[in-house]
Amino acid sequence: MAPSLSSTFSSSLLKWMDVQVLLVSTIVFLLLADIMRRRRPKTFPPGPLCWPVIGNTVTIDFKKAHLEMCRLAEQYGNIYSLKTNSSWSVVLNGYKMVREALVTQGDTMADRPESALTVEVSNCPGVVTSNGYLWRQQRKFALFTLKSFGVGKKSLESAILDEFTHLSRDIEELDGKTFNPHLTTNYAVANTSLVFGHRFEYTDKKFQTLLAMFEKMTELEVSIWAQTLRNIYDHEKVFLREEIEQHKKDWEPSEPRDYIDCYLNEIEKSKENTAAGFTEDNLIMCSLDLFVAGSETTSTTLRWSFLYMAKYPEVQEKVQAEIDRVIGQSCLPTMADRADMPYTDAVIHEIQRIGNIAPLGLPRYTKDVQLSDYLIPKGTEIIANLISVMFDKEEWETPHTFNPGHFLNKEEKFVKNPASSHSQQGKECVSGKA
Repeated sequence: MAPSLSSTFSSSLLKWMDVQVLLVSTIVFLLLADIMRRRRPKTFPPGPLCWPVIGNTVTIDFKKAHLEMCRLAEQYGNIYSLKTNSSWSVVLNGYKMVREALVTQGDTMADRPESALTVEVSNCPGVVTSNGYLWRQQRKFALFTLKSFGVGKKSLESAILDEFTHLSRDIEELDGKTFNPHLTTNYAVANTSLVFGHRFEYTDKKFQTLLAMFEKMTELEVSIWAQTLRNIYDHEKVFLREEIEQHKKDWEPSEPRDYIDCYLNEIEKSKENTAAGFTEDNLIMCSLDLFVAGSETTSTTLRWSFLYMAKYPEVQEKVQAEIDRVIGQSCLPTMADRADMPYTDAVIHEIQRIGNIAPLGLPRYTKDVQLSDYLIPKGTEIIANLISVMFDKEEWETPHTFNPGHFLNKEEKFVKNPASSHSQQGKECVSGKA
């Protein structure tokens, strides 16, 4: 006998209810499993509630992450934990905590997290994001090469002063008209780079495009626009590969002219040592690291200098008076003059402090380590919130006020503040591990 309509409906309803129960049970099980997986380890520092699946991604406004991290420090202390992806991160705030991690126990957290974007753009990590033996070889080579071309030595002064004459001439041609110094300072600072071994004219369209892409890349590094960032990387790699090919045409191994020449020499020497990572692809990434870190940060600091000199004319007058007294108006400055210009030195350091152009240090991976009262397991991401050091109220008399006195003693002599020194060490991690 054929089943009735009502019995068929009841059977279908029961099956649908079974599917619903199974679906709900599966969802609940997965949520509970995720909650257990994301539960903060007992030895971990405290932190905000970690939501299932999304972790703490809704806790942080990533457009102003450094300020959000300062806000969380007020609630949870100078060391706390977050979960913004599949693993835990520990955030450090304040001079004492950052110093303990980056200086006292710096060897335990020297590795960098692998950047998914860098891997996608290129299989070569460059200098900044490499680790272990490869990083040590690349860093050692970069430091030795740049020092041989004058970094940290008096011989580099002539190149800087020469570029300054081009910059001043460019400004003089404006004949007193108002202008935006952004591009001009970018061009000048980039031209003192030791990567390419030659200067570019400020009107060079390829040079202008390259620097514009570098600036956009810096903005996008902290955004979600990964596809745009990949496109920029692709264009930059084309430019750098053209530079490398041009170098190879008139390359004399016995007479290297710049970083690229020296790297080409090292590629030939290290063919058997593939673990050291000396390849043309990695040369592109290393050149990008050095060029961006050495130009964008410096030009941004200069623009902050213009801003603060305009905002505080009384400070500008004192700086100008010291320049006139020590150097005069017909001579160019040298590093030897620095010792006789304590006020100018203090102003420059205060601009670097309050300008705070790199508020967050690049993330690190730690070995098993104890920080404060907490045991942090190997593989945990460490984030140093450097803005919390630059504005630490326990280290600075007026942390939120532009005050060159932060770097002057009672006798008006220049003195370094330890908080500034260690935060600067953290900032150097943006261009390479300290």
